[in-house]
Amino acid sequence: MDQVTAKPHDALAKVLQAELEATGQLIRERMESRYAPRIPQVTAHLVDAGGKRLRPMLTLAAARLCGYDGPYHVHLAATVEFIHTATLLHDDVVDESEQRRGRPTANLLWDNQSSVLVGDYLFARAFQMMVEPGNMRVLDILSSAATTIAEGEVLQLSAAQDLTTTEETYITIVRGKTAALFSAATESGAVLAGAPDDHVQALFTYGDALGIAFQMADDLLDYQGDSSATGKNVGDDFRERKLTLPVIRAIAAADEEEHAFWHRTIGRGKQQEGDLEQALALFEKHGTLESTRQTALDWSAKARAALQALPESEIRDLLSDLAAYVVARLN
Repeated sequence: MDQVTAKPHDALAKVLQAELEATGQLIRERMESRYAPRIPQVTAHLVDAGGKRLRPMLTLAAARLCGYDGPYHVHLAATVEFIHTATLLHDDVVDESEQRRGRPTANLLWDNQSSVLVGDYLFARAFQMMVEPGNMRVLDILSSAATTIAEGEVLQLSAAQDLTTTEETYITIVRGKTAALFSAATESGAVLAGAPDDHVQALFTYGDALGIAFQMADDLLDYQGDSSATGKNVGDDFRERKLTLPVIRAIAAADEEEHAFWHRTIGRGKQQEGDLEQALALFEKHGTLESTRQTALDWSAKARAALQALPESEIRDLLSDLAAYVVARLN
């Protein structure tokens, strides 16, 4: 578990190579449109941009771990990837983003209308595929995740720049924007395989905790990461006035003068030169970067602990390594 520098998602991809190739083929088939060629053009721009396919990999891994030997885990993996891609298309419009995975966003290359409508198409395709295994419990898991994702996005919008946002609300937002699809990916794979309830619950808990650790690590790296590695400029979240956990904790610990700083920079968006450095100094003063790092490590540990309920296997070990890896960058 200490050897997490070998990128366990690459090792997992190697173990699941055949299933991932089948998932990729199904994605290419189902993103086609007889009448609207812009749909595969926009979709391919994002799907082919070099993402890790982490979420579909989790579905395939969970199904394999639980002994599944049928064909439909590939359909669920493609479903998960379509839901993820649809949310990215919509997010880039909402956030007015210009870059995704080191490339211009679809809304920049085409337009907002295309991104929104192609995202809608991918959601519809996802629902078609999630029905195909004929498993009502799987359908409930994935459709509920789609609802949670939408709720999380709207909650994030309404909580934006609200300095009274609590850690509880932050976790709810993170569950919506990230963890819900991780846990749906792992839980649906287990259910499809007919795993016993304690194994299904273990894989749900793993996916949920992994997703939260993943997002917390991402939020933390915004303030202390290597721009060349993360693809983001240090402090992008600050400039976009996002209330991530380091900021929420700094506001909770702020005195009157510090609260005025946060109200000006985050609440009102009146930022000036030197404000990022001041924010970093306040994080250091109150230890909020370190406490966020520890919280992310705690969620990673929870993910790894959940796997102990499952039988020993190479995939279980790789999933455990993956949970360690998402926070290894923070050490």
